[in-house]
Amino acid sequence: MTHAMLKGSNVPLKAATVRAVLRWTPGQGVPDVDASALLLGADGRVRSDEDFVFYNQPRHPSGKVWRLGKKRVAEGLTDTIQADLSGVERDVSQILLVASADGVAFDQVPALGIALYDAAGTGKEPLARFDIKPETGAETALICGELYRRGEGWKFRALGEGYSNGLKGLATDFGISVDESEAAGEQPGPEAATVPLPAEQAAVVPNQPAYDHPQPAPPPQPVSTAPDPDFRLPPQGPQFIGR
Repeated sequence: MTHAMLKGSNVPLKAATVRAVLRWTPGQGVPDVDASALLLGADGRVRSDEDFVFYNQPRHPSGKVWRLGKKRVAEGLTDTIQADLSGVERDVSQILLVASADGVAFDQVPALGIALYDAAGTGKEPLARFDIKPETGAETALICGELYRRGEGWKFRALGEGYSNGLKGLATDFGISVDESEAAGEQPGPEAATVPLPAEQAAVVPNQPAYDHPQPAPPPQPVSTAPDPDFRLPPQGPQFIGR
């Protein structure tokens, strides 16, 4: 049975591996939407920049959280994060499931929602579904929900909390190091060398089946990118700055 979630509600998860499917309806003037995840420690912050799973870093080094990419489905478009909860490192206490809209406010994104599936099961119905209603409509990034430890198990909480300064602002809030020197016209030194985090263009694969039931995870699909000089991560293995 699918749990229809309300904001702030939670549900226990018996599945060892879950697939979080972000869904929205495309159309004229609708921005591209990207799914990402942040793995947080007990202090509510990332342990390093490697704990940020997104379009330019689609797989966590542990191999336990990864991005499957976009699909065209009957309901619209989807972007998906999968997590092997049984193998997530013990010092990770929660995984935030995030949506960002490439600089356009979420009041332009119709029918936004997230559904959780048992990735190893055979049922077509999701374990939980949350229809996301932005509080102001001006948000350009949203924490859709969180997977969090409870005792020896995991639970999912529906959130829908927004940021008006996009994925960059959200990631910075949780400890991701973002280089500001080039945006200010400065030249970073060797110790501050960074690579750009591009804004992803839509990577929709037509005529592919929806994720309406669990199936083997395909490899992340390549996407076209364009540099975004205001949003950067270090190139020599992500480093943590300013905890």
